[in-house]
Amino acid sequence: MFVRLAALAALALPLLMPQPARAQAKELLLFNWSNYTSPALLKRFEAETGIKVTLDTYDTNEGMLAKLQAGGAGYDIVVPTGPTLKGMIRDGLVQKIDTTSLPNGKNIRAPFDNPDFDPGRAYSAPYMWGTTGIAYDPAPLNGGKLTDSWKEILEPRPEYAGKLAMLADMGEVYYAAAFYLGFDGCTDKAEEGQKILDLLTKQKPQVKLYSASGTIDRMASGETLMHHMWNGSYHRAQVKKPGLLYIYPREGVNLWGDNFAVAKGAPHLESAKAFINFMLDPKNAAEASNYTGYNNAVTGSDQYLNDSLRNDPAVNMPADMVSRLRPTRECSRASLDLREKIWTRLQR
Repeated sequence: MFVRLAALAALALPLLMPQPARAQAKELLLFNWSNYTSPALLKRFEAETGIKVTLDTYDTNEGMLAKLQAGGAGYDIVVPTGPTLKGMIRDGLVQKIDTTSLPNGKNIRAPFDNPDFDPGRAYSAPYMWGTTGIAYDPAPLNGGKLTDSWKEILEPRPEYAGKLAMLADMGEVYYAAAFYLGFDGCTDKAEEGQKILDLLTKQKPQVKLYSASGTIDRMASGETLMHHMWNGSYHRAQVKKPGLLYIYPREGVNLWGDNFAVAKGAPHLESAKAFINFMLDPKNAAEASNYTGYNNAVTGSDQYLNDSLRNDPAVNMPADMVSRLRPTRECSRASLDLREKIWTRLQR
């Protein structure tokens, strides 16, 4: 009996003693835009760190936000655009990580190291940045070219009517129409909103589809002859189908930037920090750019970029186009409500 009691006491002793904190599993749940993450880069990260990555994707900031607000599915890293990130910081959906304190935090290029939506990069790190314009196949024009205006896609010529696509992105579609009509992208004026809706409603029968995924293959295969398109997606499409062209509309071009941020309550915080630090290495940032077709914000990465990327004017904007840029910013609640009403009515 004494031996049995002694054995039970020995088994119970560890339960009574202070226990070390349980180490986090070497996992990472990444929630990123579709077709925006290099599979080879993820495999190398896994090989170098032993951290297993699970990737889920989304097509819009709104879709990502809805998932997080509904519980988040346990994601560690999300990749919001600047103004969306600003709202997420305000609403407590992401947590502070002090990015510049990471070993590779020093590699963030100015002015990306101190954006207005996250001063000092307390909550985020830059990923890719780019523009939203018009991609098109000039073949139907028999040697001609389209003008540099949003008119070409919002009031299309017969050669492209019914053969064009718009991004299924509320903000991007709204910006295109607002810029074309000469309105502020954050307008909250009902009369201007009505004109935007009238323009988009008139265009709608000429639109083959609204989609933010599959844009590259759609243009490369000829399924569409014109696409409302992000410049990196255009770059990858024209690699597959040389001859495609990209327009920076003179009325205004949306300039955006996506960012790594750690979701509030992320189950694998240390893995998230390790991944962000990995992505701020110049070679890794360049590999991401070479895959996505977009510019990054990491000092020293330029030397590792593919020549095709470095020499593409759709990626490296000509100096005379810079004045056309309209940086994405956070709009007022009234502006967002107007935009949402227009989008809802357009999708009926």
